[in-house]
Amino acid sequence: MAEIIDGKKVAASVIATVKAAAYTLEQTKGVRTGLAVVIVGDDPASHTYVGAKGCMAKECGFNSIQHTLPAETSQEELVRLVQSLNDDAAIHGILVQLPLPKHLNAEAIIQSIRPDKDVDGLNVVNAGKLATGDFATGHISCTPAGVLLLVRSIYGEDLSGLNAVVIGRSNLFGKPMTQLLLNANATVTTAHSRTKDLAFVSRGADVLVVAVGRPEMVTADWIKAGATVIDVGINRIATPERGERKSRLVGDVAYEKASEVAGAITPVPGGVGPMTIAMLMANTVIAAHRACGIMPPEF
Repeated sequence: MAEIIDGKKVAASVIATVKAAAYTLEQTKGVRTGLAVVIVGDDPASHTYVGAKGCMAKECGFNSIQHTLPAETSQEELVRLVQSLNDDAAIHGILVQLPLPKHLNAEAIIQSIRPDKDVDGLNVVNAGKLATGDFATGHISCTPAGVLLLVRSIYGEDLSGLNAVVIGRSNLFGKPMTQLLLNANATVTTAHSRTKDLAFVSRGADVLVVAVGRPEMVTADWIKAGATVIDVGINRIATPERGERKSRLVGDVAYEKASEVAGAITPVPGGVGPMTIAMLMANTVIAAHRACGIMPPEF
């Protein structure tokens, strides 16, 4: 059976470092790390996510500010709010919760966030810095950054000699994940829906990272014996056998059978999920240190 990669444990280690760094910064420089979260509309899932981020920010000792706007908020109003946060020296990180209502241009809003305050790592400037290996001034997208820590918990810092396959090529996850693995010296293949014989490509991976949003798509016969499998998917499927309207969360990997083949694997939930919020906190405390001209902590 595979080793279960405990995302909660790794995330707790990250949060401990964040807390210590935020406390030291406030004690030595009088600067309290500031995170502003903007949410538009009343999507229940978004409010749950934002609530969790706010609670964690406060636990880390941050000045956590939430701006909750009505669904009918205009593009101009949202741009003005983001600009005011860009100009606020007490705010080191800005997060606009996605998805936004359909009448808003989400990409324009994301790109309006100052790159040094873009703690989600989605601004094209930060994407470019990642692509060129500039980790000293850019911010890395939170979920890929968290996944890299999980992979390194198995193999260490240097991934030389390992073949990695990333299934998924989104700007949000797949592309930055590929860049991070390359930077760690892995040999990386980016696979996707148009890849010929996806199962064959997957079987060549020492490290298989799956982010496609299709419940249990990757089965045990796609996995090389002893490989490390990182399941980024989170899908809710109906379980009528448990009763009417009952459901459960599953990943993009058929976990039970896959865990009989893999050497290490992330569960869903409890694997990648906790890392995303942890790395958001890490990016924010890094931004605060940079704003003060101080070397930030390493994660």
